[in-house]
Amino acid sequence: MPSRARASRFECTACGHLAAKWVGRCPDCGGWGTVEEAPPLPAAGSAGRPGLSPAPAVRPSSPVRQIGEVGLETATARPTGVSELDRVLGGGLVPGVVVLLAGEPGVGKSTLLLEVAARRARDGATVLYVTGEESAGQVRLRAERTGGIAPHLFLSATGDLEEVAAHVEAVDPELLVVDSVQTVGTATVDGTPGGVSQVRTVTTALVALAKQRDLPVVLIGHVTKDGAVAGPRTLEHLVDVVLSFEGERHSPLRLVRGLKNRFGATDEVGCFEMNDSGIAEVTDPSGLFTAGLERTVAGQAVTVAMEGKRPMMAEVQALVARRVSDTPPRRVVSDLDSGRVAKILAVLQERCRLPLHDKDVFVATVGGMKLREPSADLAVAVAVASAFHGEAVRSGLVAIGEVGLGGEIRRVVALERRLAEAARLGISRAIVPPGEVRTPKGLTAAPVDDLRGALMRTSLGGVNEDFSPRG
Repeated sequence: MPSRARASRFECTACGHLAAKWVGRCPDCGGWGTVEEAPPLPAAGSAGRPGLSPAPAVRPSSPVRQIGEVGLETATARPTGVSELDRVLGGGLVPGVVVLLAGEPGVGKSTLLLEVAARRARDGATVLYVTGEESAGQVRLRAERTGGIAPHLFLSATGDLEEVAAHVEAVDPELLVVDSVQTVGTATVDGTPGGVSQVRTVTTALVALAKQRDLPVVLIGHVTKDGAVAGPRTLEHLVDVVLSFEGERHSPLRLVRGLKNRFGATDEVGCFEMNDSGIAEVTDPSGLFTAGLERTVAGQAVTVAMEGKRPMMAEVQALVARRVSDTPPRRVVSDLDSGRVAKILAVLQERCRLPLHDKDVFVATVGGMKLREPSADLAVAVAVASAFHGEAVRSGLVAIGEVGLGGEIRRVVALERRLAEAARLGISRAIVPPGEVRTPKGLTAAPVDDLRGALMRTSLGGVNEDFSPRG
């Protein structure tokens, strides 16, 4: 067990939490065995302690100006060449901005930023790509495969912060990409690259470098097993923009979400698709999730979800099957909130008289899209009811609305924007919550008060008006 000297401090290597004494489990992040002894603070009365002597006179580096006299040149975004990324960034990269792009291993972070670097270089900008995880040859191979070879794109395979600063001084780039911040270290701080102290020091130095040179810097970051950005929490506070790069290995869809943005909104989403030649932008992502709308089968329903400010069509599928044994009924949910699905199943059974208590129920989305918002409740209910009766919902219909525990249908945000997207894709009918709503040309909206009324509006062939089970 480490020493418990009075002047010592103890720091968690996972999250940076400081404690007065050693503990086996970090009280902040819950990690076991991550608390280690840190260098002690200077003794009271020492020259290193701040606040004990008057501060020397400081000559300001810039004059004080009225806010109306401050120029906007340094806050104007410049496009990256990738429109879907510019959408999330708020127009592009501002001079001196520091962006942290975090995501799971293998999701395509390096591929995306190599594409950004190549497009900026083709436009005449000098770009420096620093890789601490791969060799220069590995990055060159990826660039060959994705068409990322450009004359103004420079590459450095190093994990030393001082070398990175020297390369920046020599190349004088207009964009710096660091892959990744957890692999860059410095000899001025104890610890290995990726540790709390190292990550904090490296990020602070890169932020200072970006501000001094008005140099946009994009950092690639790792994530923990629960999806959080790896490293100390101060890492997210140091940078200007935090982006999350999401996706699953078995699905080509990739989404870039804004978690923090000092220069724009955080409610935008960029869509990409991974393919054999790299990563491609998807300006109209609804087709990825509704490829099978031309066919109507039992257990299929369509809704319109909001990803940030962007409406996207989504397909929900359900299967209701008899149990093959005496085991409890199964509830298998994929890419939906399992708690909300369980609530909807209970409402269908109690309010609409669908006996699902002895059935296996499977509910999933199509194309790997994750639906977490309440507006998908009604589509889930329609899909399950359709699967229970074995009757398909008529084509050209979308269901949008939140289902309450009393079976009531509640309003959702951006309903008119959702209906406009449905009409653009050829949808002619919609089941929506009660209330006034402006419908686009070619689409008829049917407001419903409760789930029973919504299910009757689906016009399932051979189903009784009260949507009770067939005899």
